[in-house]
Amino acid sequence: MTHNDDALAQRVGKGGTMFGAPSLDAEPPWADLRVRGYNRPKFGVHRQRCQEELTMSDNHTFGRAAVVALSLAVGVAGAGEIRVACYSDGNECEVTQDLAKRFEAQNSDVKVVVDKVPYKAILEQLPVQLAAGEGPDIARVTDLGGLSKYYLDITPYVKDAKNWEVNFGQTLPWMRPSPSDKGIYGMMTQLTVTGPYVNKTLFEQANIPLPGPQATWDQWVDAARKVAKATQVPFAVAFDRSGHRFAGPAISMGAKYFDAKGDLVIDDGYKAMAKKLYDWNRDGTMPKEVWGGVGGATYRDAFEEFANGRVVMYLSGSWQIRRMDTQIGKNFDWIAVPNPCGPAACTGIPGGAAFVALKRTKNPKDVGRFLDYLASEPVYTEYMSRTENIPANAAVAKKGVDYKISPQAKAALNTFVAEVPKLSPVAYQIQGYKLNRAVFNPTAARLGQAIAGEMSLDDALKRISADIDEQVKAAGK
Repeated sequence: MTHNDDALAQRVGKGGTMFGAPSLDAEPPWADLRVRGYNRPKFGVHRQRCQEELTMSDNHTFGRAAVVALSLAVGVAGAGEIRVACYSDGNECEVTQDLAKRFEAQNSDVKVVVDKVPYKAILEQLPVQLAAGEGPDIARVTDLGGLSKYYLDITPYVKDAKNWEVNFGQTLPWMRPSPSDKGIYGMMTQLTVTGPYVNKTLFEQANIPLPGPQATWDQWVDAARKVAKATQVPFAVAFDRSGHRFAGPAISMGAKYFDAKGDLVIDDGYKAMAKKLYDWNRDGTMPKEVWGGVGGATYRDAFEEFANGRVVMYLSGSWQIRRMDTQIGKNFDWIAVPNPCGPAACTGIPGGAAFVALKRTKNPKDVGRFLDYLASEPVYTEYMSRTENIPANAAVAKKGVDYKISPQAKAALNTFVAEVPKLSPVAYQIQGYKLNRAVFNPTAARLGQAIAGEMSLDDALKRISADIDEQVKAAGK
């Protein structure tokens, strides 16, 4: 989350492969759904609505169709072969394929096939495929806890399990199916932190100073509105349509997400941020089509609005840095800024994507060997440098990573790294919670309906609570 980050079914992560296709060099059957190059996929409102209607009208038919589509995209691995389902925030799949070739040179008995798929496929189709007993051997996912029942413990297949615990100890629990579990189920390909980007050029043109590091959400929004008005930009602020992205501002406003018993709850802090988001969308501060233009819990980022100069301030996360650098370039000066404050905190949400091992593999030993190779310090360091991600390996983080990136991108990355110590304990708690999708998905779906005018905000908040209860009960069966 990375980056992360948040979707219709589940984020399978900032931050992000399915099966059978001819790997990175060929287009999977749904190539029309994917933006070429390094971009996370964009989806038109019409296509999203059609998909939503299909899902709602016939879940069973959609489930079968998803399994078929994914089976076409990520083939079944043969003996000595492992399939890696990979989505990219930037160039993760390309770097993984390059490293896989090096691994194969050292392990001639193993063939690694990296299948690049859209993030949407990871979100919506991978869970269906795994539930049907199908799927790849390894997948890059962001819904780390929600899919944990499908993960394979690779502890027997790694050279030094203790080294994994020492270096990845903070994130290994995110992938474990229960708090008492001590298994190794995957490797974080990135740590992500949510936070805002700002069009600095617009602030300069409007001759309005940037708010300071302790500025509140209200102060930032007020400044962004003034900039938008002065420069005739359509919108002041945009948030990714994601319950995960909403969570940082909500926690800053006082949301606890859990009651005294440890159950999910929609409290006053959550409601306060929901009211702000609703009002900002209804009064034109935000582009209504982002949250109100698609249905269900469908994920939709607002990158294009920001990149096209239509938004002054954009809440997303660290996984967007490469996109910012490659797509915006020198069109305008963009910067990352510290998370705005509320009465309770000034926090984003941690997250990230991981390569996880999947139980359905017929080659568990080879899966473990490949992940162990990627997690080794020199290879992991190279992976972080080339993909421009924040490392989850403690030893690599301590030594530092030499990023070959522009000064603008490096400054943004340093801003996000500096946000890590400020993250609220509640942010770690909700990110590590196995059923966090039970609140993240209804947040996007119901607030989206309220913003679209399909129900009142009060009704949306009631429906979110009901949805949480229903999903938690269903997960307990």
